[in-house]
Amino acid sequence: MIQNTAHRNLIKTARIIGLWYLIMAIIGILGFMVFHSEIFVSGNPEQTLINLVELESKARIRLLLEFAIVISQALTAVWFFKLFKDNYEWEAWTLGIWGMVNALVIMISAISIASAVGIANSDISAIEDKVILIEMLQHIISNSWGIGGLFFGLWLLPMGYIVIKSKRLPVWLGSILVLGGMGYLISTIIRYAGVDFRFNKFITLPATFGEFWIIGYLLIFGIRSNNEIKLKQKL
Repeated sequence: MIQNTAHRNLIKTARIIGLWYLIMAIIGILGFMVFHSEIFVSGNPEQTLINLVELESKARIRLLLEFAIVISQALTAVWFFKLFKDNYEWEAWTLGIWGMVNALVIMISAISIASAVGIANSDISAIEDKVILIEMLQHIISNSWGIGGLFFGLWLLPMGYIVIKSKRLPVWLGSILVLGGMGYLISTIIRYAGVDFRFNKFITLPATFGEFWIIGYLLIFGIRSNNEIKLKQKL
């Protein structure tokens, strides 16, 4: 009875993780892949300045979405720590800390977006000065997400390791998460080493697949019990 209650609590925690992870993924797609390009035009700070003024409401929605990514990332990391801390303390700490670093990296982007909106709509009269500042902030936003790929990858490594070691989730899922984490690291290094590798963006596909798989598994199944693990091992 006690074991069943404990497992139900673990399932509840796992589903909370899945929910926050899903929210983070959806908001990330909306914020960075949909709204961002409508406001921040790569290589064109003049047009970006115009957008920040004429589409200020949309720019602030983009900013609020960045806030939501920070919050959901932080909560996902905290709940992952709660789920695994009793049996895999060192790995759980690593997962939680590296997940929080992700949130801090994205916060730098959020600060830059807020600064860009503020500068664009400020009383600074010299347009040239605004353009220079907006260009600098665009680079900070872009590189926050770009260099952030290091920790986007790093936090998948202990996540995948725990999955493989505990067998609480499919072992293949853990392997794909580890592969995806390595992919993020390699892709980021290749990009900032200045290597022209046209397939670089495809290196992170295992990470995307693995993250959506773990989201779905956590939401639908939660986490395996010890009895389920033993049954899997017999089979």
